[in-house]
Amino acid sequence: MKFDIQQIITATMILFAVVDVIGSLPVLLDLKQKVGIIDSGKVTLASGGIMIGFLFIGEPLLHLIGIDVRSFAIAGSFIIFFLALEMILGIRFYKDDSAATAAIVPIAFPLIAGTGTLTTLLSMRAAFEMSNLIVAILINLVFVYFVLKNIFRIEKILGPGGINILRKVFGIILLAIAVKLFTTNAGIILPK
Repeated sequence: MKFDIQQIITATMILFAVVDVIGSLPVLLDLKQKVGIIDSGKVTLASGGIMIGFLFIGEPLLHLIGIDVRSFAIAGSFIIFFLALEMILGIRFYKDDSAATAAIVPIAFPLIAGTGTLTTLLSMRAAFEMSNLIVAILINLVFVYFVLKNIFRIEKILGPGGINILRKVFGIILLAIAVKLFTTNAGIILPK
């Protein structure tokens, strides 16, 4: 296990931007009104289990179907690119079929550990040490837990304008990450 502070900080920021728990505040507030109390601990543990589990079984699963991590990283860069466009432009490319698609843990799977997060994790495996990714996941889970525990307080502090500004800033960061992921991995795969 090799810990690298720079990798941990970078991976934490990437995951923070992709998980976008601050940008999900309006959705979380709406769900809280519908379902009542959100169990912050349960949601955080379920999200962590999904992310760490996929981090370990995602690559073997890809090899089973004949895809390498670098190709998956390029595919992931496209998903991150579109997520960034959604955040910056305020438009939706991906729409859920229904709210019942994740009945067991609706917040943990579709919102926190959704397809964008899982794709990003596998994409980052090509550039980061596994131990640093796990630390980055754990740091993000602490932040997710804090946000879920203090959801109404955060909304009052930031206000609608503050939430929108944060969403746009992290969208631009994600866009730059998508470009870097694509250029780094495409240069290795494509013939020169």
